[in-house]
Amino acid sequence: MFDLKSNDKNARLGVLNTHNGKMYTPAFMPVATKGCVKSLSSDQVISTYTQGLICNAFLLYLKPGVEVISDAGGIHNFMNWKRTLFTDSGGFQMLKKEFLISVDKDGILFRSPFDNSSHLMTPQKCMEIQGALGSDIAMVLDDVPRFNSSYDRTLTSIRHTIEWAKLCKDNKSYNQQLFSIIQGGLFAKLREKCTEKLVDIGFDGYGIGGLSIGEPKKMMYKTIKDTTPLLPEESPRYLMGVGSPMELLEAISLGIDIFDSAFPTRNARHNTAYTKKGKLNLTRGKFRIDFAPLEDRCKCLACKYYTRAYIHHLFKVHEQLGMNLVTIHNIYFIQKILRESRHAIKRDEFSDYKNSFKWYY
Repeated sequence: MFDLKSNDKNARLGVLNTHNGKMYTPAFMPVATKGCVKSLSSDQVISTYTQGLICNAFLLYLKPGVEVISDAGGIHNFMNWKRTLFTDSGGFQMLKKEFLISVDKDGILFRSPFDNSSHLMTPQKCMEIQGALGSDIAMVLDDVPRFNSSYDRTLTSIRHTIEWAKLCKDNKSYNQQLFSIIQGGLFAKLREKCTEKLVDIGFDGYGIGGLSIGEPKKMMYKTIKDTTPLLPEESPRYLMGVGSPMELLEAISLGIDIFDSAFPTRNARHNTAYTKKGKLNLTRGKFRIDFAPLEDRCKCLACKYYTRAYIHHLFKVHEQLGMNLVTIHNIYFIQKILRESRHAIKRDEFSDYKNSFKWYY
């Protein structure tokens, strides 16, 4: 469960206890959608000081299948990950046209990206799949509206989300923690209603979903600011899908404990490394004879052994190792921000730490 240790204004320092260890918060989870962080082994992920990962239960249900993972001894054994593991229900996939067939009060009808077969994801099936996978923390099935959805569509989505959350809790038969997900789009009253109903039902933690999907950042921050005071002080708050440096720092200042995002890995695939002084597009010609590490004094494996010039070369000749090295660096960089944030909160210096990034991001 969750232990809240201290606060620096709204920024929180805590520990999330799971069957596979402790996660010190604020914490960031790289996305391991199909059972791995793209291009990295488990040992490489551990080298970045990552405490936990999140996988997509729906995609793992499709391939390799729940039976395969269960026979392997569960998802931790299957992917050789001995630390905290979350599984998402897959509800977020409904935002992708190639996945969504329809949604109604019973659940979400998905199309498989592998063979075009259809699959109805219900709250009961959602819990059955995540229980068989054996993650530490399961997420409820939620109905995710687009940020620009109408009031009526968003109202329907929170009705589904609340009812499905209750059914997920009623059908949880495995020894997992269960987090609900707050929806409501950019409608403050709907967010408030959804939050209050989910808190009344009671969960081990609360995700804030349906953000960072195209809405203006000011609206995202306002939604977080309006939502966190409605949540139990003793429960972890999880902002889903957010991972850029300033977004993380701003959300920590608003009381968020846990994050996940493909941000560091996606940007690595697009030739971009992140540093305290801004981002580097490593395909630019100026790096051809730059023999410095990606970031001075960085202790990640990429900076320890390789130069900007070498990684520039790898991207230019389309070698996979370039993406691999920048992925390691970017995750390490994000984890360093979270480590330093925890230290700053402990010293009541978080505001100063956050402001130190504003010159570059």
